[in-house]
Amino acid sequence: MSRPRPSWSVDPDLDNIDLEPEDFAASLPIKKVPAGDVFEASRAGDVDRLRYLLESEVNVNARDQWDSVALYYACLAGHLDAARMLLESGAICSEHTFDGDRCHYAALNLKVRKLLKAFEARPPPLGPLQGALRETFLGCAANQSYNEELEVQFQNSGLSSNGGPSSYHFPPDLAFYVQGRPIEAHRIILSARSPFFKKKFESDWKDRTEVRFSREKLSYPALYGLIHFFYSDRLDIAVEDMEDLVRICKVCKCEALQRVLEKELIHQKYAEYKALRDVDNSQKRFILQGLSLPEEDRLPAALHRVLQTSLENSTQEPNLENDVSKLGSCVGAMKIGGSDDLADVCIKVDKKVFRCHQVVLAARSEYFKARLSRMKDFLEGRNGLLNYTLPCLEEHDLSMEAFEKIIEFMYTDGLKNMDPDQAEELFDAASRYLLFPLKRAVADALMPHLEMVPPAELCHWLILSDMYGVVKIREYCLDVIACNFETFADTPEFRAMLLTLPPPSGDSSLRTTVPSAPGAGMNTDQGNLLDDLREKWLEAEAAELDQRDESALQFDNRLEMLMVIAEKENSATF
Repeated sequence: MSRPRPSWSVDPDLDNIDLEPEDFAASLPIKKVPAGDVFEASRAGDVDRLRYLLESEVNVNARDQWDSVALYYACLAGHLDAARMLLESGAICSEHTFDGDRCHYAALNLKVRKLLKAFEARPPPLGPLQGALRETFLGCAANQSYNEELEVQFQNSGLSSNGGPSSYHFPPDLAFYVQGRPIEAHRIILSARSPFFKKKFESDWKDRTEVRFSREKLSYPALYGLIHFFYSDRLDIAVEDMEDLVRICKVCKCEALQRVLEKELIHQKYAEYKALRDVDNSQKRFILQGLSLPEEDRLPAALHRVLQTSLENSTQEPNLENDVSKLGSCVGAMKIGGSDDLADVCIKVDKKVFRCHQVVLAARSEYFKARLSRMKDFLEGRNGLLNYTLPCLEEHDLSMEAFEKIIEFMYTDGLKNMDPDQAEELFDAASRYLLFPLKRAVADALMPHLEMVPPAELCHWLILSDMYGVVKIREYCLDVIACNFETFADTPEFRAMLLTLPPPSGDSSLRTTVPSAPGAGMNTDQGNLLDDLREKWLEAEAAELDQRDESALQFDNRLEMLMVIAEKENSATF
């Protein structure tokens, strides 16, 4: 007679485990795998190799030949530091997903399970573009209503949710009705992600604001999940709806997503949920991030293709009237139609007219959201009509080249082939348009250039980065100056810069400067430049703790000498 199977219960000790820094020491001996892949690095606990792979944008949720993810190996070996690094990079650990369940079951000890539980409530991270468009999608009334229903289901089953309802509302231009329930969307997003939708919007659905599906077998949750994926590059769907979603992907010609789902259905079919099946009837879900798809099938690549078409259709109009102050009305001289880019607004910068899309501009920039909110009705897809004109906004004090880079970032979250000479104008535009992630993108593109600039130019970038609150550039410039202080001290540009800065205070609360650029004040940890330079110099000189005050005094005296020299040089020029 076989022994009775013990009943399952939640271990109460799980709620009393506190993770300390020393807990992140590996439970198994760590070995280095300098040429290993993400699976080998996770299994070995080689955090240096793992960090390099993650920074190279490796797919953190990819599976190896044994259908195991990297997080599974880190949990199996008890490498808390490696597991945390994977989780912070978006590894899926929900206990009600296929991969998440395996990680929970394989966890070497309770502390690993505690770490998984801590991250389980956190949704996978989204980029600025995906996050902004997802907020727009959830801001539509019908979508928000269904999302609130999902929230209730998540809370009842103990699942982590997609996030709370969005307070941001930007009107949709189309509603699908499935089984009598609406899903609201925007033509340009659906056209960019699906050849099926693009063809329909150019023909049968061209002028329609409602599309009603009569097929009873069409799944509302599956179609909602797909359209949510179009906006966010993140799929979160119940396992029981996956077969319906595969059929919809086939119709919509989303081939890459269809292949992933078909493979995942095989995994789900053979998934071992038997251990908990007697007591756990909660809904199993499948979560997929856009990084699991080829780059050309992700949201940034799709919108980049839309942008390229719009830029090709954008024109220079030297005789265009300058008065475009009436935002809600159509400009009679602006008859730019007959195009396939679904543009619904024109932005005039200097003598060039850029064809753009309201939903993208408003989702990415609070400035454009405020301006476009004064315009009535969405106009996407109607620009093929005779005698139809697009509404137009005009932007001043900005070059055409800079605005093209701005919309490139707004559509793709990236900047390619940026001219370093454009950086200052882009920093200013990022503050003006309340597009603060653009500063980070410009900083990333500018860094290779800064490695080759002379000291005089680096001083210029230090002042600009401090004024606009670009922390990455500011920190880099301070590090370079601190490590090569005497070299900079010999340059007249550095000495002249000292005269424009407040003296080191030794206390950031005594700072006398106020950032002049909008948004720069957001960096509350940004202190006096010379105070920060002194700290960097002390670190570079490796000053002993008991000698820091004396070393800092020497640094201040050196600055005073340089400022005296700079004042003499300044007076000699007049």
